Amino acid sequence: MMFAFLAGLAAGSLHVFAGPDHLAAVAPLVIDGDRNKWRIGLQWGAGHTAGVLLIAALLLLLKEQLPLDSISVYSERIVGLSLIAIGVWGIWKSTRAVVTSHSHTGASFVMGSIHGLAGSSHLFGVLPALAFSVRAESILYLAGFGIGAIAAMSAFAAGIGLISIRFGRFNSLLYASSAAALVIGGFWLVGR
Repeated sequence: MMFAFLAGLAAGSLHVFAGPDHLAAVAPLVIDGDRNKWRIGLQWGAGHTAGVLLIAALLLLLKEQLPLDSISVYSERIVGLSLIAIGVWGIWKSTRAVVTSHSHTGASFVMGSIHGLAGSSHLFGVLPALAFSVRAESILYLAGFGIGAIAAMSAFAAGIGLISIRFGRFNSLLYASSAAALVIGGFWLVGR
């Protein structure tokens, strides 16, 4: 039983850092000099976990009836559009003279949820859970995956927040991370 949880924990952490779309979605939200940016990562991870659990429940209950390929294609397009929106917002914000500190936890939760419903979440988050023969192990795997994703994104957000405080070049960092979100969002729309 412990193996299932630890495997989920590792997969959730790896999933966050292996997805440039995940990092690009959060980075523009955490650059403004506030020391509590881990909360934005926590909200993103919670949203991502909610999305993954929704997909898991649908797969477990309705796997034969769902057009998963169509759902995945449309959800990836929504991820691309949301990344472009974050990138445009971040570039607009970086052109302002002063970067103000605001909480973006709501936006972060929504972005995490969209990411949890799309793409490789099914591969890393849900499919391994379906492979366990005991339902309790599947649940432990999904719990570990969610906790791993939440912890990894909280750590990433805190790290980017500290870098922005340390170097104090908020507008430059915001512009760069927003440009990355635009590029990755464009790739999700065109290249997938």
